[in-house]
Amino acid sequence: MAAMALAAARLLLVRGSGSWRRSRLRSGAPAHRCFSSGGAYPGTPLSSPFPGVPQPVFATAGGQEKFETKVTTLDNGLRVASQNKFGQFCTVGILINSGSRYEAKYLSGIAHFLEKLAFSSTDRFDSKDEILLTLEEHGGICDCQTSRDTTMYAVSADSKGLDTVVGLLADVVLHPRLTDEEIEMARMAVQFELEDLNMRPDPEPLLTEMIHEAAYRENTVGLHRFCPTENIAKMDREVLHSYLRNYYTPDRMVLAGVGVEHEHLVECARKYLLGTQPAWGCEKAVDVDRSVAQYTGGVVKLERDMSNVSLGPAPFPELTHIMIGLESCSFLEDDFIPFAVLNMMMGGGGSFSAGGPGKGMFTRLYLHVLNRHHWMYNATSYHHSYEDTGLLCVHASADPRQVREMVEIITKEFILMAGTVDVVELERAKTQLMSMLMMNLESRPVIFEDVGRQVLATRSRKLPHELCALIPCFAETGPCQLNLSEF
Repeated sequence: MAAMALAAARLLLVRGSGSWRRSRLRSGAPAHRCFSSGGAYPGTPLSSPFPGVPQPVFATAGGQEKFETKVTTLDNGLRVASQNKFGQFCTVGILINSGSRYEAKYLSGIAHFLEKLAFSSTDRFDSKDEILLTLEEHGGICDCQTSRDTTMYAVSADSKGLDTVVGLLADVVLHPRLTDEEIEMARMAVQFELEDLNMRPDPEPLLTEMIHEAAYRENTVGLHRFCPTENIAKMDREVLHSYLRNYYTPDRMVLAGVGVEHEHLVECARKYLLGTQPAWGCEKAVDVDRSVAQYTGGVVKLERDMSNVSLGPAPFPELTHIMIGLESCSFLEDDFIPFAVLNMMMGGGGSFSAGGPGKGMFTRLYLHVLNRHHWMYNATSYHHSYEDTGLLCVHASADPRQVREMVEIITKEFILMAGTVDVVELERAKTQLMSMLMMNLESRPVIFEDVGRQVLATRSRKLPHELCALIPCFAETGPCQLNLSEF
């Protein structure tokens, strides 16, 4: 038996000349493998081209003109912007220069209500289900998002259904029915979202709302983004139409598309968005709010019981959350890029979220705050930028007994922003900003939003390589300045 096992062990399957053959290893002879291509180009190293093989043609880094954002303005003032991108699917949407910052003369919360009413019944579609079924024929999905200064209706679908998609978007934006039943459903959705906002363990959305309210008290971006509870029952079709009449006008709109032919998109825009009468009539907008944001500063505090919020048997830790902010700059100013680098340099995150340099392990809020003070649960930097102002803020969380020390630590970090910056630290922040910019702009929906927002604000778009070229162009002593007089 031992002899048979030894003989079996000496059998090896070796591939040679495209077939498998059985070979017996001789005792003492070195084992070797025969490859089918081994003798085709003897002695040719892998670093040299094979003789007789055509030279390969590689893609080059040039050709940026093929990916420029094309912009066309229609006769009614509506802008059409498109970005070429390879793929079967496209993302198309309408971005409107409207939001909670324009509600000073209206009931607060209109933009929030319009978000919940999006893609409901229209003149051509009897229900939301009919809209969704139409999109499903082209593999499409839809979404609506509102912010303080922009409302965005977007659809991702097969590029072959572009005509259908643009027609659907035009109907949703300009011809909503806003029935009593739909408004009542929107009331329920808004009420649920407000309850969820006050009960969720993550306080960041609520803190962002509060820091804006404190920084720009009762004006522009400081107005409530979410509908106040007392206004829910007051919303009706007449209130919504009065707002839509002034802010849903063609000159405040951009039809943006990614992954579509520009000429085809312009043709669809002329077909569905030119010369059409909206549901609220064609009266000229006469009450448009053109107020410039006024930074006031201030303090907003909220106390609430989180003892019954826990998602499991263990109680939720009792924490105090603070957010400290200072006015920065708008995205139209030269200081915008330096502030973006400063935000990356501050970085931060939760006490359990560090996993490497790409996650902020070497940022200031990790090195100076989270690593030195074990009782800090969170320290994260945020930068909010708008057309006429900006806000740089830091969110921190800790035990209520250590609020004073937490505020002093975060305040000290703000003061240190105006000091010297290490060269390695600065270069790391620049590199991380460029990396994040390029990685985010690989996604088609992100490209769509970037195209739409830039064209809406500036009537043109800076391409990613142009933005990346601006990042290394300022030094440590560049133009970025923070107003630290309050400290």
